[in-house]
Amino acid sequence: MKKMKIYFNRWFSVAYHYMNAIRNNEDGIEFEIYATHPDPRHMSLQGCDHAEVEPALQGLEYVKFCVDFCRRHQIDVFIPRLRMLHISKHVHLFDEIGTKVIVCRDTELLEKLMQKDKFYESVAETGIMTIPAYQVVNNAVDFKKAYEDLAAQGLRVCFKPTNSEGGLGFRIIDNDRDPLEELFGHVTKWISFDEAYQVLSSKESFPDLMVMELLEGFEYSIDCLSDSEGHLLAAVPRRKAGGRLRLLDDKPELLEIAKRVAQTYKIPYNFNVQVKYNGDTPKLLEINPRMSGGLHVSCLSGVNFPYLAVKLALGGKVDPQTPEYGILASHIEQPMRMKTAETVSPV
Repeated sequence: MKKMKIYFNRWFSVAYHYMNAIRNNEDGIEFEIYATHPDPRHMSLQGCDHAEVEPALQGLEYVKFCVDFCRRHQIDVFIPRLRMLHISKHVHLFDEIGTKVIVCRDTELLEKLMQKDKFYESVAETGIMTIPAYQVVNNAVDFKKAYEDLAAQGLRVCFKPTNSEGGLGFRIIDNDRDPLEELFGHVTKWISFDEAYQVLSSKESFPDLMVMELLEGFEYSIDCLSDSEGHLLAAVPRRKAGGRLRLLDDKPELLEIAKRVAQTYKIPYNFNVQVKYNGDTPKLLEINPRMSGGLHVSCLSGVNFPYLAVKLALGGKVDPQTPEYGILASHIEQPMRMKTAETVSPV
């Protein structure tokens, strides 16, 4: 039986772990893994069998590059991260060459997921979970009003761009800070209202910001596996437990949220729900329609999330999984010899 060929385009460094998880699958299927990235020494390329340098392209031109890559290397399954929306909009180009793509084909949903305020509106309409109090602003006057409205409710306030990934642009408003002390300390995510207002007032308008209540309880990242019909096959709630520690936690209310998200939005393959508690209530932060940055930790539950997504894409049957919970996990650095630039093929 020939090796199945998997392709990762520009991914995070943790794709190294996903590649190894697929390679070390429980069915004993052999895979040949391909990857591209603009940086020939990027960590994600160290886990693949064949690497190429990725060109700087946008939109349809980038999709055509990926299609050509899949055609040239006869790729069986493509696992995209960069330009997921564009790839989803043109997924028929991959269908035509016989490459399965691990992506949500509901482009309207993908667009909402990438605009946090639009997705919050959608979640509020469905009632499947609680969302934080928030207002969307794009000028300093509205920023001030939103801050004052939330503060008047007794809420601590934070803000972040409506269209960002991870913690980019996230700030917490704290008016009790000591600027001199911070000047000699670490760079922080805290900022006073006056400082934020001064910066935002320097422009007539700015890209949309969500001004939100600050959630101060435990933050959970729920790694999920689902089929295209909305059947949740696995869910593992994972939270920070101090320092490098991570706890894979059995939280019935979070497992129920994962189930409702799968049934409502039918996001196929891997997706991730991020929530944070306010008291006893978990509230939505965001949903990522892809493998999360910490998914390899959730795989310690006994569920091989990356491989099972590939198995689904190839038409295989995946039964509901039984994750092991209550696992306290961590990680250590391990030295390794890098592949040199000469071993990475230029495009």
